[in-house]
Amino acid sequence: MTEFNTFAAQLLRKPREVSALAPSSPSLCQLMAGQIPHSARRVAEFGPGTGNITREILKLGIAPADLFLYEVNPVFCRMLRERHPDVSVFDEPAEKLASSGPAHVDAVVSGLPLLSMSASQQQAILSAAFSRLGPDGVYIQFTYGLFSPLRKSIAESLGLEFTRSPRVCRNLPPAVVYVFRRKRNWAG
Repeated sequence: MTEFNTFAAQLLRKPREVSALAPSSPSLCQLMAGQIPHSARRVAEFGPGTGNITREILKLGIAPADLFLYEVNPVFCRMLRERHPDVSVFDEPAEKLASSGPAHVDAVVSGLPLLSMSASQQQAILSAAFSRLGPDGVYIQFTYGLFSPLRKSIAESLGLEFTRSPRVCRNLPPAVVYVFRRKRNWAG
């Protein structure tokens, strides 16, 4: 089965889990991976799906042993393990990073559908991510929405600020990339 067919089958079976019309385009994948700081050595990826962004992260020179994928779809987990046997694939929700993942990562790259999640889910995911990110760590998230995918109250409670990319029109649907980081003067 081709990557697109596998993706489409999972979208039809579990639309709330997949929550995208198609795998991320090369343009979006390159932009997402390009937001990882040059000094980064360890990266976690939330919701890698079929692994398009994963491939771009590895092209940056992140060692497979230093890439940690969190994916709840068992079909995608199997595909990721076959394609990237040296990468750690956790068949767990993203918030498990805080308990089952590495003690420290330099960046978190996320394809999770934050817009469709409750405030408590967003809080759990971002709290887990920032519990493992150092002071200069970044949380990179794409969204199809017009505004930040993270509720303002959650960003404020975690002391986060963000930058936003121009819209990536060469993606179905068009997407925007947000990079969240801790405010320099935040003492939380």
